[in-house]
Amino acid sequence: MSDQLRRTPLYDVHLKYGGRIIDFAGWALPVQFSSIIQEHRAVRSEAGLFDVSDMGELEITGPQARDLLQRAVSADVGRARPGRVVYSPMCNAEGGVVDDILIYVLAPDRYLAVVNAGNIEKDYQWLRGLAREHPGAQVRNLSDCTGQLALQGPNSQAILQRLTRTHLSEIGYYRADENVTVGEVECSIVSRTGYTGEDGFELYCRPEDAPVLWERIMEVGEEHGLVPAGLGCRDTLRLEAGMPLYGQELDDRRTPLEAGLDRFVALDKGAFVGRQALLAQRTRGIGLTLVGLEMVDRGVPRTGYPITARGDQVGYVTSGSYAPTLDRHIAMGYVPPALARPGTAIGVDIRGREAGARVVGLPFYRRNKEG
Repeated sequence: MSDQLRRTPLYDVHLKYGGRIIDFAGWALPVQFSSIIQEHRAVRSEAGLFDVSDMGELEITGPQARDLLQRAVSADVGRARPGRVVYSPMCNAEGGVVDDILIYVLAPDRYLAVVNAGNIEKDYQWLRGLAREHPGAQVRNLSDCTGQLALQGPNSQAILQRLTRTHLSEIGYYRADENVTVGEVECSIVSRTGYTGEDGFELYCRPEDAPVLWERIMEVGEEHGLVPAGLGCRDTLRLEAGMPLYGQELDDRRTPLEAGLDRFVALDKGAFVGRQALLAQRTRGIGLTLVGLEMVDRGVPRTGYPITARGDQVGYVTSGSYAPTLDRHIAMGYVPPALARPGTAIGVDIRGREAGARVVGLPFYRRNKEG
């Protein structure tokens, strides 16, 4: 199977560490190394190292770069100073989500958009299309010349600090620093965002440097409980943290307002693609809204399973799994707003059997940030 899939610069490293390779959006990536639960718990209590080189990197530069991004995304990029990282949906004219992306504000005329692996070419063409109205902005696809690692967990800073003279405590949440030396590797960017609900860092480097960077981090991280981590625990971690996944919670039919991402929609910033549709939706109200579910009866709520009320389907599950940190089965899904209040009894149709569940607030898990 892996012979037909794209490989990241760390493919051979994953085989060395015993990674079980699967097809993820056309990429050969490890779903796990030891077990999903063990890796999940290691990230929550110590640290895990992830290969996220499948993610896409699009550079937007020029005197109209900010204007292009302001037009393309729903968040207000114009308020962000260099060094900040902005999360934002990128909408179509109907308000649906083309992708949800991270925008690194590197300079007033230089930005890096980090996009989901399965959407790289789509997003690249989408931004190039919008750039026709902003000839002073250039869009380049840097994905093939960029490797990316994510170090996540409460011990992340202690591990990484052993490899760099940069004072990592000065890189705040959703902030980034450029040209950071980590071990023997020159990283173009080190940032602090994360997709697990834990503290952690993303390291961007040349593809050929990624294996060296991986090995150095694993070497110094051993005494801090660091483990290699795969896609499986990345999904259970982000689900516990209530973070949406494109293609499940988000797609080109669902809007940011339905997904509970209102705080990333700046309707007052001026024109952007999808603004009129979102204004109209806010006025008339949404038909479905994203909620958290906790199973009361036995059963695993899987993606696509119907959500029911009094035997009738009222919505659907977008993501569901056993939550190792919480020791229960949880899910996210769309239901009518009238059924979205925490504590509301609801059902999930699991292979023809209605299993009891209840609506709970998101996120399911929130880390203790003390210290």
